[in-house]
Amino acid sequence: MPNERRPIPPLDARGLDALALRYVERFATTRGKLAAYLARKVRERGWSGDASADPQAVAERMAGLGYVDDRAFAEAKSRALGRRGYGTRRVSQALRAAHVDAADAEPVLAGSADQAFDSALAFARRRRFGPYAAAVADERLRERQMAAMIRAGHGFALARRIVSAAPGDIPDPDT
Repeated sequence: MPNERRPIPPLDARGLDALALRYVERFATTRGKLAAYLARKVRERGWSGDASADPQAVAERMAGLGYVDDRAFAEAKSRALGRRGYGTRRVSQALRAAHVDAADAEPVLAGSADQAFDSALAFARRRRFGPYAAAVADERLRERQMAAMIRAGHGFALARRIVSAAPGDIPDPDT
């Protein structure tokens, strides 16, 4: 029959390496994400290699070759989320979801905390809150705006300061 697909053969060490190379050439990734992807592929397709499958070792080898760099991934992800207006807590969650080690995430999160005010303003600008609003918001709308900023990873005090600002009156970052 013309519509029947032939079965996909099980993976071996060479096939696992080829999958890993294809993945890292297409996506910016971390060792943890690559290992999880390879483990899923082994589960889906099966294994026919001599030794047992070791996706973690393949991911470590790719990192050793320079194809995967968790620190660079964390920095890029942090910058991208900061530009979109997300706070440190949200950046931390994204890095944890990407399986970035704490040692690689810690300096990046410290930099994200330094940029908290700028990212909060970017979020307010994008959503037209506080100083970027067309008119003064009533109490209920301000509460909803604060909730949105807190969900975006900003602290309560910073969210309140920005949402409470009058339209056109950008708060001073040092106060």
